[in-house]
Amino acid sequence: MLRSLQDAVSGLQMHQQWMDVVGNNIANVSTPGFKESTMTFAPLFAQTLTAGARPTATSGGTNPAQLGLGVGLGNIAQNLSQGALQQTGIPTNLALQGSGYFMLSQNGQGTGYTRVGDFSFDSSGNLVEQTTGFKVLGWMANASGTLPAQNSANLQPIVIPSGTAKAPQATSNFAFQGNLDSQTAASNPVQVPMKVYDSLGQPVNLLCTLTPAGSDTWNWAVSDPSGSAGLSGSTSGTITFSSSTGAETGSTGGPFGIQPSGAASSSITPNFSAITQFSGATTANPGKQNGYAAGSLQSLAVDKSGTITGTFSNGLTQVLGQVAVATFANPQGLVQQGQSIYTAGNNSGRANVVVAGTGGSGSISAGSLEGSNVDLASAFTQMITAQRGFQANAQVITTVNQMLQSLVTL
Repeated sequence: MLRSLQDAVSGLQMHQQWMDVVGNNIANVSTPGFKESTMTFAPLFAQTLTAGARPTATSGGTNPAQLGLGVGLGNIAQNLSQGALQQTGIPTNLALQGSGYFMLSQNGQGTGYTRVGDFSFDSSGNLVEQTTGFKVLGWMANASGTLPAQNSANLQPIVIPSGTAKAPQATSNFAFQGNLDSQTAASNPVQVPMKVYDSLGQPVNLLCTLTPAGSDTWNWAVSDPSGSAGLSGSTSGTITFSSSTGAETGSTGGPFGIQPSGAASSSITPNFSAITQFSGATTANPGKQNGYAAGSLQSLAVDKSGTITGTFSNGLTQVLGQVAVATFANPQGLVQQGQSIYTAGNNSGRANVVVAGTGGSGSISAGSLEGSNVDLASAFTQMITAQRGFQANAQVITTVNQMLQSLVTL
């Protein structure tokens, strides 16, 4: 009977532990990124009262007689299924739809991993996890917006200071587009305004005059109406067209230079390859040029791959960095550290650093957080079952106690 008491006590302990698991799940039903846990029971080693026997030529075999010694913990595992996404409207809130984990630098204490992308920028421009202040890891782009090789060797904290500046770029190529009417008279030249930028990012207004110069040939000449551009070099030339197709076949002249007061000299190559000569309205106009003024960072956007793109006050956009994602061969082997952060465990395997959307890591949804995956209906059912199991084991203790009392009475 004492063995029965021990069995019942182990049952009480395990059902209480199961209740702890269920209670923790319910407590975290609103915790972003929380993964509910499940608990399994396992019978303790059974005591063999009689061993089994093999069949013989004259008799059959017998089975062993074994008596269980109660119940123990089998396993507590996390349900890693995807939680529903919750829109927050905060651009730096990121949610993963897949099996990946965001990577965090734990203030010199190794790398942490989390499903909760509740990120923001601190006063120094570090992208951090808001609860712990741990820095988010990824890859930083260079001044031209090019990312390094996206591997673990190039990982670093993402830092984008507020007001990040984009240096100006002097115009070096100016493309024209549109049509020149083949019936235009030499006495009626076409004038196309040119807005370019000097080395300081200041706009400079020039004028390109296009004049018919015979069969399928036009002259071009750049002038400086303000007289402050510091024009130099080859500021004129010719454009030739195909008589059958009207397409540009070549041009001469250029490049020419500008050097306004205080600016460095810069060279500009005119490009007439998109100009046509058809019989019809003249629509020649300035096309694309590659110069721009200085700009300061105005806003950020994160795409599905975790690429962070900045929009600047000069209207330009540029890649600034990219958030890294890690996957594991056995994510059940990760070790919980609290605050929804995990570290690699003995059985998790090493972190495989990838770009979001590759290697099964899942894509990133900006302006969202992943919700808890706790199923309340299932949790309430487990709670009732745990309570009934606890009650039944308590009844075993009560019954054995009554039997012992009867024995003492005898």
